[in-house]
Amino acid sequence: MTIDRPAIETAAGRLRPHIRRTPVLDVDGADLGVECDVLALKLEHLQHTGSFKARGALNALLSSTIGNDGVVAASGGNHGVAVAWAASRIGQPANVFVPEIAAPAKVEALHNHGAVVHQVGSEYSAALAAAEEWSVIREVTSVHAYDQTEVVTGAATLAAELDVQRPDLDTIVVACGGGGLAGGLSSWFGSARRIVVVETTGTPTYSSALAAGEPVDVAVSGVGADALGARRLGSVGWAALQNSGAQSVLVDDDAVLDAQAVLWRAARLKVEAAGAAALAALRTGAVTLSPSERVAVVLCGANVA
Repeated sequence: MTIDRPAIETAAGRLRPHIRRTPVLDVDGADLGVECDVLALKLEHLQHTGSFKARGALNALLSSTIGNDGVVAASGGNHGVAVAWAASRIGQPANVFVPEIAAPAKVEALHNHGAVVHQVGSEYSAALAAAEEWSVIREVTSVHAYDQTEVVTGAATLAAELDVQRPDLDTIVVACGGGGLAGGLSSWFGSARRIVVVETTGTPTYSSALAAGEPVDVAVSGVGADALGARRLGSVGWAALQNSGAQSVLVDDDAVLDAQAVLWRAARLKVEAAGAAALAALRTGAVTLSPSERVAVVLCGANVA
């Protein structure tokens, strides 16, 4: 199913009373080791629950009839926190399945939002399988972390917001796990902007899909595994990314950790590793920029201890 601008605008109206309009901060690129005319940081890590995931989770729940047993989700951490928060907003119980590698800060946040937390397996795919098995005999509404039209449409409201805040952009750089946020950006912008999708070498779902011509399973490891650790790119995001011609870039763990440190040291912005991956691609030169280029980097998550 194609996610179009009218659907995204409808979702934006639905979410407006609940979601923060996160700011855009223009910075001197040289301070962050990037050479371009404009470097704008979309501070989505200031969103409710500390990540963009709040948009998709709440849009999905507000678009659904909730089962008698509430809401269930599987997550590397951020999506689960968002679902727990969204469920609490509408007075519904939430059961959230996360892998054992989920960051302690994210597990704590799940509990703080009233979720029943199930830690299962060593990666997201195991948590997802456990959530699906648990749901078979219950009347629950499941919210997928990224491969669900309502979730991607909710994520796309970030793009619509950014377009109003900075309509002059040439390039938008964003981290990718299962493709929900990158797919949302692509759904709004299409080919009107250059979309650069950044993954760690340990979580290469989009780059592997491009190489294979379709989403395929990948091994998951490294610093991005808890937030970008989907084993396969979602079909919804894949369709949108193909339509926009989004570029794929890989960065290694050291580059991500370095970018994370620089954001704190130079701008006092505290983000998780996944939130720093997009900047890492610019700092390493993996993304070729012209001196006159106007670039936005999405800082997508802040759930770090």
